[in-house]
Amino acid sequence: MSKTFNFYCDESTHLQNDGMPYMMIAYVSTAYNQMKLHKENIKQIKAKHKIKGEIKWSNVSEGAYHFYSDLIDYFFSTDLNFRSIIVDKNQIKEDQEGFTYDDFYFRMYYQLIHHKIDQSYTYNLYLDIKDTRSHKKLKKLNEVLKYNASIRNCQFIRSHESYFMQLTDLIMGAINYKLRGLNKVTAKNKIIEKIESHCKVPITESTPKSADKFNLFFIDLK
Repeated sequence: MSKTFNFYCDESTHLQNDGMPYMMIAYVSTAYNQMKLHKENIKQIKAKHKIKGEIKWSNVSEGAYHFYSDLIDYFFSTDLNFRSIIVDKNQIKEDQEGFTYDDFYFRMYYQLIHHKIDQSYTYNLYLDIKDTRSHKKLKKLNEVLKYNASIRNCQFIRSHESYFMQLTDLIMGAINYKLRGLNKVTAKNKIIEKIESHCKVPITESTPKSADKFNLFFIDLK
């Protein structure tokens, strides 16, 4: 019987002129038949720490540290997986004929998804809806990914609707924070240390291509 997996995709500092050095796109994935279990367990972790609202990197603070610490431990103790592609935007050149920043963005989404698809399984892709351009982006992503019959569904959801999307934001935020040398918030530094202690590698470097649990791909365009 074929397995089904859900990918919860998000992006950070990806806009061309946002003044940020890195484009990041990422997902957290879960087996479809494990979704209910993970949602209930995360709900219980939130209740234990009396946490209200969304899980997100910007909410990591000293007061919320133990909640986020337990959440990272939970992620690494389960079958949940994380993958991210990171690009230094200074290396993106638009001087090639027919090449645009948007083209590059969609190619990166293709790279994010393509290399972790097993043709014997089926997949649902969920993307965080951001703005009024989201539906145009969805149409383009469907065009980019339509070659792959394993992708059953590709749609937008809002981050507050999904703990998995929020986990993507959290882990991606930790990577971006360390990459930019922002080390002023002690709780955030401790969460980064916890992630690195689990994955056994610095989160500022590519992991082996074969890594499944925690997979980082820093693309060098030079």
